[in-house]
Amino acid sequence: MESAKGSITSEILNKFQKNFEADPKNIVVQNACFKNDPLELAVQRKIVETSAHVFTHKIDDTKPITNQKSSGRCWQFATLNVLRAPFVKEHQLEDFEFSHSYIFLCDKIERCNFTLHTIVEILKRGEPIDGRLMSFILADPIADGGQWHMVVNLISKYGVIPKKCFPETFCCETSARLNGILKTKLREYARDLTLLYEKKASDEEIDKKILSCMEALYKVIVICLGSPPETFTWEYYNKSKAYNVIGPITPLQFYETYVKPYCNVEDKICFVNDPRPQNPYDRTYTVDCLGNMVGGLKTVYVNKKIKEILGYAAKSIQNNEPVWFGCDFGKVYNLKLGIQDLRIHDYNLSFGVDLHKTMSKAERLIYGDTIMNHAMTFTAVSLDSNGEPTKWRVENSWGEDRGEKGYLMMTSEWFEEFGFEIVVDKKYVPEEVQEIMKMEPKVLPAWDPMGNLAL
Repeated sequence: MESAKGSITSEILNKFQKNFEADPKNIVVQNACFKNDPLELAVQRKIVETSAHVFTHKIDDTKPITNQKSSGRCWQFATLNVLRAPFVKEHQLEDFEFSHSYIFLCDKIERCNFTLHTIVEILKRGEPIDGRLMSFILADPIADGGQWHMVVNLISKYGVIPKKCFPETFCCETSARLNGILKTKLREYARDLTLLYEKKASDEEIDKKILSCMEALYKVIVICLGSPPETFTWEYYNKSKAYNVIGPITPLQFYETYVKPYCNVEDKICFVNDPRPQNPYDRTYTVDCLGNMVGGLKTVYVNKKIKEILGYAAKSIQNNEPVWFGCDFGKVYNLKLGIQDLRIHDYNLSFGVDLHKTMSKAERLIYGDTIMNHAMTFTAVSLDSNGEPTKWRVENSWGEDRGEKGYLMMTSEWFEEFGFEIVVDKKYVPEEVQEIMKMEPKVLPAWDPMGNLAL
């Protein structure tokens, strides 16, 4: 058979193999990779030796290290970790967790409703069922992941609860089963709403149908996650072993009375670093169809240069306030050691190719090689002699088995390449930056990488 132009021929493969075998180092690495993780072979020992988990400014640890297990709730865990640091200090607690399952429950209810209304909105725009926008929404209509403003919506409306008063369930820790049911039903209901819309049903008829769908979805959700409590009573001992009790109280009253005075989620500003030339700095952006609550806050970002937003984060840490952030977690890291450093692997030595040095951050976004996919919390920072941040302590939500008992060490250089979002209190931000928030945001398409959800 005649080879097509551009095809891989046996002659080409033979040449590649001879060149490969001509360098003995390739054979050594190939043998080592036979039973070992290739990235473990590329770890640079000198970088590990100089990656101490010691920082010039550090917030006191809060116990225990949280664990989202087999779910995509990092954005919720990171937020509740930000909230609990001042809460634990104020109430003199030995250890404490807010209920992640309660926020998860509220999100599933609101997200289902938001998705159904979004489908109707897309139909009213005249978008085809098989068009890119509808296909994008229906591809994953009830993901676990989220963005900062989504959790602000939930806490501002539903409040928070101590974990002991609303514990985890199987479907919180392993969410695939629940999500599978909800996805199928949401797609079925999308079909029903489409048929209604095509029959020119009134808005009242469509709203009635959505309400009927939501009742069925609500039943599935609360069976799997538990019923939302109207009130709760929290009994606890503080560090001095003194007995305390709060309640009966609603979750929203609990947040507004005991949490919000020390950490108000509505006072935070979400910054992104999007260096793509089509998205200039010093303006606001939002993403089409991105949200989790009908009538809730839109996801709005202020696009700033990376060193500026790292500076805001450092100010927050220096004032003992943790910082929520989002990054591309899967790039250039050693999870077992808990190190996120651009130098941790020498790919060129092992494979004869470079990875992170060959494209700019903007190019990686444009060509689909990077995206924000995980949220965590900064709890410490080291500053150099010029006051510039050099490295960060990161509180993750994957338990104590990775890094230094669950904490990671990240260099500022790493975040400059793979960090995308930082959330800080407005008091750490210059007034001229706060003015940018008043701008009408540019709307990015639903599938834009800036709209990706943290899992």
